[in-house]
Amino acid sequence: MGKERLRTGVIGCGAISDIYLKNMINEFDNLEVAACAARHLENALKKAEQYNIRGCTVEELLADESIDMVVILTPAPTHYELIKRALESGKHVYTEKTMTITPETAGELVKLADEKGLYLGSAPDTFLGASWQTARKLIDEGKLGEITSFQISANRDLDFLASLFGFLRMPGGGICYDYGVYYLTTLTALLEPVKRVCATVRNRKPVRRNVVEQSPEYGKEFSYPNESQVCAVMELENGVVGNFALNGDSVLQDQAMFTVYGTKGILKLTDPNQFGGKNVYMPNSYDFASPAVWEEVDNTFAYEENSRGIGPSEMADAILSGRKNRANKEMAYHVLDVIDTMMKSSESGRFEEVASTCGRPEALESN
Repeated sequence: MGKERLRTGVIGCGAISDIYLKNMINEFDNLEVAACAARHLENALKKAEQYNIRGCTVEELLADESIDMVVILTPAPTHYELIKRALESGKHVYTEKTMTITPETAGELVKLADEKGLYLGSAPDTFLGASWQTARKLIDEGKLGEITSFQISANRDLDFLASLFGFLRMPGGGICYDYGVYYLTTLTALLEPVKRVCATVRNRKPVRRNVVEQSPEYGKEFSYPNESQVCAVMELENGVVGNFALNGDSVLQDQAMFTVYGTKGILKLTDPNQFGGKNVYMPNSYDFASPAVWEEVDNTFAYEENSRGIGPSEMADAILSGRKNRANKEMAYHVLDVIDTMMKSSESGRFEEVASTCGRPEALESN
């Protein structure tokens, strides 16, 4: 009998690591979490004690021949170097979003993984959650008829969030790279890859002021060099056109809007930053006298709660069974390429073709 669990190490012991470690240790039995590492060893040792695993340096983790897979949970600017070192150490890699901060560096890693015969996966893995797999099933079964358009809109308060989280001020921390990646990954997984985009991108305030009263930096100015607003028209490979708008200069509470329009009905989806939530469906009706009736859709898949870690687990299953993983490197590369093309379109003032493509990941099996 072949190996049934992959021995896994985690690099990065910040805030996001807790939900990953908790789920990978307790919820996914095909992962054996053996160690964690961080740039500062004391952080790794503290996290290791909390989860009863080994704490070590990054160098020690990568040199450990018993580790099959590395999960990288560090800020995006560090991904390229860490992924490259892990692949060169002969380990499969799964990383938090985005894979890297440029298509050029991501493409180099895709090529390296192929050359080494190793798996490379990337978050977000929320599209594997209950509400999104339920939506995928409805679309695949033709509940909406022919898909004719989509509309995506979301907001955040980057004055507050960038005050609280320093990584949002780093390259790759803008509203599109850090947050839009959830929407674009889900769009690709539900419908089709993106063919071309026309976008306007701007940063409303390159210099911002810390607004978190509990912060020692409260009231002080800081540089925010990233995009805070994006508005785009997107054409998918199947010809479907939709709108994509992110506003990071609004209120803190995310008000996600993700709607898919079809000839037989409309599907209002939940927040792609979440695994669960309720979708609602309105069937087509030719009765002008009756008001629109929205039907709540029951989720028929698992993973309603915060299931970060399902991406590494699903990839482990793919490795053990010899199939392609769903949160795969080709889709992650394509989504990064789409974001980069939006930036280019904003500079050129015209539609820009997206050079890459990818396949739709296979749907999960329902309960």
